[in-house]
Amino acid sequence: MEGSAAALAALRAAGHEPLAAAPGDPLTGHWPQRARTVALVLAGDRGSAYAAAQVAWAHASTPPGGALYLAGDRDKGFDRYVRAASAAFGTGETVARDGGMRVAKLIRRPGPTPPLPEPETYEAFGVKVVGLSGVFSASRPDKATALLLEGLEDLDLNGRSVLDLGCGAGLIGAWAARRGARVTLLDGDLQSVRSAQATLSASGLSGEVVHSDVDANLPPATFDVILTNPPFHVGRGVVLDVAREFIAAAARRLNPGGTLYLVANEPLPYERPLGTIGPVSERARSGGFKVLEARRGAPGPA
Repeated sequence: MEGSAAALAALRAAGHEPLAAAPGDPLTGHWPQRARTVALVLAGDRGSAYAAAQVAWAHASTPPGGALYLAGDRDKGFDRYVRAASAAFGTGETVARDGGMRVAKLIRRPGPTPPLPEPETYEAFGVKVVGLSGVFSASRPDKATALLLEGLEDLDLNGRSVLDLGCGAGLIGAWAARRGARVTLLDGDLQSVRSAQATLSASGLSGEVVHSDVDANLPPATFDVILTNPPFHVGRGVVLDVAREFIAAAARRLNPGGTLYLVANEPLPYERPLGTIGPVSERARSGGFKVLEARRGAPGPA
């Protein structure tokens, strides 16, 4: 069971039959009973609430007497999460280690499953955001997104087709829908997709939300405007590959005369790849971030 669209595609290509799922999804309907053995890799970099959701999910999926193998990084809270899991499962033991990596084994005792963490909710830019655990900006708007939306306050989106690429909790796409756009929101993380759907619903807005690795699963469509705050961190490192894929997708998905608006940390060198779309300009800069605009050229005369 996997929530990453990229990982799902890789597993299917390898001949497996994975299920798209996120913490809390039941096994009912896929197997006649709960699994005697559950293996779980903790996503420690997604925060304690997401790890708690993962542990609650594992507990609900394991019968009394079943085993949970819990893997994670000591530097990303593994010991703390194992202690929390032990409160529900029972005392476990570390059965493997390699550098900072650890695997613990816990045997589930009878008892109630811990509840899933409640979503965070907040209002910003005229939108009610519902942030599920582990989703980017689940509890408040990040500074980059705030600069993007503030910098586009005078942009007329009424009746225009807009893609929120890497939507997270859905604030950007919902903001565009609030301004009259026909919106599509896209994310490679299933938890984020569900969060964005909840944000649209809570805000009384309509739009399509797509679970896709960049635009691989996006139906054939092009857009007048694409908005994105692309991720650039993998752990503590800076990796620009995802942002470059977003820019390449925008080049494929923009209508002639359409515009990509991208917000990024000031030092990140996106101007050159953006130039493959069309002329690039800087729309805003503040607090260590910049908003860049790349406009695709209109078709020439017939």
